[in-house]
Amino acid sequence: MMTDNLPVPRVRPIAICLFQWNDKILVFEGFDSVKQSHYYRPLGGGIEFGERATDTIRREIREEINQDAIDLNLLGVMENIFDCEGRRGHEIVFVFDGHLRDESVYGAHLTMREPDSATSPASWRGIDSFHHGHQLVPEGLIELLHRPSIQNTNRI
Repeated sequence: MMTDNLPVPRVRPIAICLFQWNDKILVFEGFDSVKQSHYYRPLGGGIEFGERATDTIRREIREEINQDAIDLNLLGVMENIFDCEGRRGHEIVFVFDGHLRDESVYGAHLTMREPDSATSPASWRGIDSFHHGHQLVPEGLIELLHRPSIQNTNRI
């Protein structure tokens, strides 16, 4: 049966990192035009074939904000099934905690480069804001943030 050349749905492995500073995390803001809603996700991206998840974080952070990610620690692996822009997505998400080598970027406004050369802001957003209407994705990430082993960690 022909499906009009639609992409075959697949599970996408990704790696993201929770860079924390003063009860804030570094996120980018996305917008779902179908749902008319904003969402926030830590920086990271797709794991390439033959690439380890830690190497993905290092590569993505270099590509996105031109910074070096160091001291990476795997916090957990999550399954994320979601709808965005009217399409179903399915991800296996490796969630890391880590530091940025250049401490001057903590608290700074950053510009994130997209693969298509577009730019968007990356910002330090208070963890409490995700309890008050701001959506942090993937779903369940906020609970991971509240594990005792990663609470109250300031990076500077």
